[in-house]
Amino acid sequence: MKLSTKGRYAVMAMADLARRSVKGPVTLADIASRQSISLSYLEQLFAALRKGGLVSSVRGPGGGYSLARPAEDIRVYDIMLSVDEALDITRCENEAKGCMDDGRRCITHDLWDELSRHIHLFLGSITLEDVIAGRVMGAARGANDRAVEALAAE
Repeated sequence: MKLSTKGRYAVMAMADLARRSVKGPVTLADIASRQSISLSYLEQLFAALRKGGLVSSVRGPGGGYSLARPAEDIRVYDIMLSVDEALDITRCENEAKGCMDDGRRCITHDLWDELSRHIHLFLGSITLEDVIAGRVMGAARGANDRAVEALAAE
C-alpha cells in the first residue's frame, strides 16, 4: 500500500493547523507556503475536512480555518476517512468479490486484510495532538513487543 498525497497532505495540513490555530484562524495560503502544498489542492482537501466536521472556517479579514474540535479528539484515521483515503491494501474491490479473475480471493488475502486492520487500529490510536507533540515515534513498539512475547511463548 502506498498512501496517496491526499491522505498525507491532509494530515500534514491538519498538524500545521493544530499547531498554529491556537492564535486564531489560519489561512490556507499560510499552510500551503509552510508545507509546500498547492493552494488549490489544499482547498479541495479542506472542503472535505470541513464536510467531515474536522475544521471550521471564518470568512473575511482575519479569517481562515480552525480545528472544529480539540486536537486530542481528532484521530489521524478520522482525517484519512474525511478525504476518502483508502486504507485497504487488499486488491479486492469489496467484501463480496475477490481479487482473482474468477471472483475468488487470492491466497494472501487474509495477510493483507489483517495488515489493513492493523493500519486502521494504529491510525485510530494516534491523535492530532500526539502528532504535534511528537508522541508518535515508538507508538507501535508496545504492540510489537507484545506480539514478539506471544510468539516466544509458543
